[in-house]
Amino acid sequence: MFGLSEIAIILIVVIAVLCAKKLPELTRSAGKSARILKAEARAMKDEDNGERAAPRVIPGETVTPRPDEPKA
Repeated sequence: MFGLSEIAIILIVVIAVLCAKKLPELTRSAGKSARILKAEARAMKDEDNGERAAPRVIPGETVTPRPDEPKA
């Protein structure tokens, strides 16, 4: 019969054949997810070590509604 490694290889080949068009997009999104996960893990490790990074300040502007404008 088949072992676990043979079944895994067969599944990988079947997925590669059936999903060939979307494979680059899937690998790209998996890479982005891995990068985000790595950055978050590093940030948590730095925070645990007492190296707290300064918060990022995003400049913006305050918008006040006009008196004749209905509130949402």
